[in-house]
Amino acid sequence: MIEILKLNYRKGRSSYKKFKIYYSVNWTKTLYFNFKKFPYSIAKQLPVFFYGNVKFTSITGKIEIKGAIKKGMIGFGQPYEMNTLHKGIAEINILGTLVFTGHVQFGKDYFIYVGENGYCEFGHMASLASNAKLICVERIVFGNYARFGSESQIMDTNFHQMMDTQTGEKFKMTAPVLIGNYNYASSRVTALQGTKTPDFCTIASNSLCNTDYTSYGSNILIGGIPAKFIKDSISRDWEGEKAALDNYMLV
Repeated sequence: MIEILKLNYRKGRSSYKKFKIYYSVNWTKTLYFNFKKFPYSIAKQLPVFFYGNVKFTSITGKIEIKGAIKKGMIGFGQPYEMNTLHKGIAEINILGTLVFTGHVQFGKDYFIYVGENGYCEFGHMASLASNAKLICVERIVFGNYARFGSESQIMDTNFHQMMDTQTGEKFKMTAPVLIGNYNYASSRVTALQGTKTPDFCTIASNSLCNTDYTSYGSNILIGGIPAKFIKDSISRDWEGEKAALDNYMLV
């Protein structure tokens, strides 16, 4: 009897969670985006959900989903964090190519910019939490389960031309950002051009990443300004959390 009650409770809780999610969807933006950007056979499945207010500065670029199509598999403004209110400042400007290879979540009040020559790819269960900023003018790739905390910034450009004042040499403004699989970046992490992380990398809060960290191997902790190697043989308990993540994040 107790087991039956527990099962019914879990089912009821799951149904209530899904009701809350569907109730919070911005259906106007969701329907417009899906039928604007995808063939009818894909659009009718509504793979992309928008939650809360969002400004479409431009969505003229290419949006591609690789793999099986599921309803709501990509959530912009998805309510999966402790904070419950939107500021209403979310904005996307997609002029280049944005690719999803599985389920992806964006928190509230994000800013996403992909320039005309930019290529940005998100692996399965990659995420950017609330108030995150992504600016891609060349190439940014997130691996599977590459998850960034709130107020993070990922940018593959420094925006302005810098030069050596003695030689007159001009430095390259852009470089790819490549984030490995099963990366966990805490809040307020900045990843600048040239950042490359290995699989199973943890990035401490308030860190500034700006170089290739793959030589340190996997299962590492980096942090600081700029980020340096801190510790090896350390990782988020992905196996222990994976089932809970999938259950909570997937719509």
